[in-house]
Amino acid sequence: MSDKPTVLFVCVHNAGRSQMAAGFLRELAGDRVEVLSAGSEPKDQINPVAVEAMAEEGIDIAGQQPKILTVEAVKESDVVITMGCGDACPIFPGKRYEDWELEDPAGQGIDAVRRIRDDIRGRIKDLISELTPASAS
Repeated sequence: MSDKPTVLFVCVHNAGRSQMAAGFLRELAGDRVEVLSAGSEPKDQINPVAVEAMAEEGIDIAGQQPKILTVEAVKESDVVITMGCGDACPIFPGKRYEDWELEDPAGQGIDAVRRIRDDIRGRIKDLISELTPASAS
């Protein structure tokens, strides 16, 4: 892994879970980690309830755009975190893969999305502590 690890978050639509995770990692890790997100079947916009839930945390993901998962994105990443994309995610040797089992926020109300958001925040904090040395905090 390079001095600045690259993390790719992947979910099916790249409109909820992966965008919230990317938002938290950008916010909490700052410039210590490169952050990418993508989807196997991206929607045309970010889930508005996910945007609202993240805004409550002071994190604006409204300007993000869902992106299609590419082989290049996986190749340039040190860590690939999947969230329900199943076999759509290409596997390359030497990469660290994690699958986070998270409920899909699509079609959910704000209370359900808050629970998903809070679960993601905890996982992101753990990830940051694994990827960045304590002296860099």
